[in-house]
Amino acid sequence: MVHSDRGSQYASASHQALLARHGLVGSMSRKGNWWDNAVMERFFLSLKTERVW
Repeated sequence: MVHSDRGSQYASASHQALLARHGLVGSMSRKGNWWDNAVMERFFLSLKTERVW
């Protein structure tokens, strides 16, 4: 499963075809609900802070 926001690049047919080609399922946040991505954004910030930077 690949979670993303509702950006046009993620909703495009070419992106959906890429996911399908690799056996992945797309998941998008609900419209106007920014909390859906908040947890993952915080996770990646922590990961970068502790391991990359």
